[in-house]
Amino acid sequence: MRIVIVGAGMVGFHLAEKLSQQGQDVIVIDSDGEKAEYIRDRLDVLAIEGNGAAVPVLEEAGVSRADLFLAVTNLDEVNIIGCLAADRLGVGRKVARISNPEFFIEKTVLSRDQLGIDLMINPERECAWDTLQLLMSEYATELIRFVDGKVFLVGLRVQEGAPVAGRTIGELADRLRGRRYMTVAINRDGDTHIPRADSRIEAGDQIFLVAPASEMQHLPKLAGYGPYELRRVMIGGGSAEAVHLAEFLDDEGVACTIIDRDRERCVELSAALPHALILHGDTTDAELLEMEGVGGTDGFVAYTNRDETNMLASLLAARTGARKIVSLLHRRQYVPVASRLGIDATVSPRLSAANTILRYVHKANVSSVAALTAVDAEAVEITIGPRATALGRPLRDLKLPGRGVVAAIVRDGKVIMPRGDDSVQSGDRIVLFAELDVMPKLEKLFA
Repeated sequence: MRIVIVGAGMVGFHLAEKLSQQGQDVIVIDSDGEKAEYIRDRLDVLAIEGNGAAVPVLEEAGVSRADLFLAVTNLDEVNIIGCLAADRLGVGRKVARISNPEFFIEKTVLSRDQLGIDLMINPERECAWDTLQLLMSEYATELIRFVDGKVFLVGLRVQEGAPVAGRTIGELADRLRGRRYMTVAINRDGDTHIPRADSRIEAGDQIFLVAPASEMQHLPKLAGYGPYELRRVMIGGGSAEAVHLAEFLDDEGVACTIIDRDRERCVELSAALPHALILHGDTTDAELLEMEGVGGTDGFVAYTNRDETNMLASLLAARTGARKIVSLLHRRQYVPVASRLGIDATVSPRLSAANTILRYVHKANVSSVAALTAVDAEAVEITIGPRATALGRPLRDLKLPGRGVVAAIVRDGKVIMPRGDDSVQSGDRIVLFAELDVMPKLEKLFA
């Protein structure tokens, strides 16, 4: 598939990296020559310096032959004009990164339909939604829904003394015969692998499980966690993500406090969020955090624009006693550092945006795609077609790549945790989990 990406910032770079790893033909356009050179030197993509909203530049990039056009610069207007131009040049599918909520209002002269844009995404809002899902569960470091909420992919940190700690996957299968879940990945000290029967889970590991919704209530106890209810959240930083998260929390009836060091921003937040408590102060001030009761919160979210500030604020909140810590990180290399510091989960606007966009890259029968924060892997939901290569064949006979697995099959509303003698049927909805370079091979089997 030929994909043109306008914008080589954090979102654009991340998308180009993921898509090139999948073997897609990627062209990146950016008006900043240094950014274009940076992405050209590090990724196997074609990078062009130029204005992504200018028709001559788009023609140079061969947009008329593109299957997908992604406009993800920091400027809404550039992304909109770029998509309009791509539409006139014959591109079938167009995606735009839009931060201004006014463009999301339906039936206006500048709505998505009027602009000819197939998907408009707001990375800040997507990031806030992902954060809410993490906050709703104390133990989750990742939490992703599939098949209309019938199946979940959950990442969690194994506690000392947990029932699964110190045991192999095979031993757990024997001891927990009544439990229906699949361990699809183990991350230990930044090293991730797809486990086998003899793989051992240790305390401190981050494990990724796929399970039916009915099993989710049992997973916290297996990893060493007790009961949890989200009632009060403190947010450090008054960013756009913070506004969206505060609105989500208000809808859930959760009390919210926001701390920001900019007095004018605090005034704006007070007007926009009448049900939230807005405090003027430094989110890295340990005395302020303690005085405002961060130790009694069910969740603390670090949402400033600086990764280093977010990690420091998260560390202070954790040591003061906040129960669940979520930190916004733009730089992926900081994720393993955050984990070692005791930060429960990390979120990224670019990754949240990428998860929304990536489904447009896969085949028509792919209904959901989720890239993970801490590992180079993704989970994909596929509806099995009538001509799929794997149709009716036992999974053990398919010779699946060792770094990929069929994690769940949903048939007639029933979730099947597959074994080697199970097979897929036309109309089944399945969840695949694999490392990025393996996923295209798996998709071909089940498309």
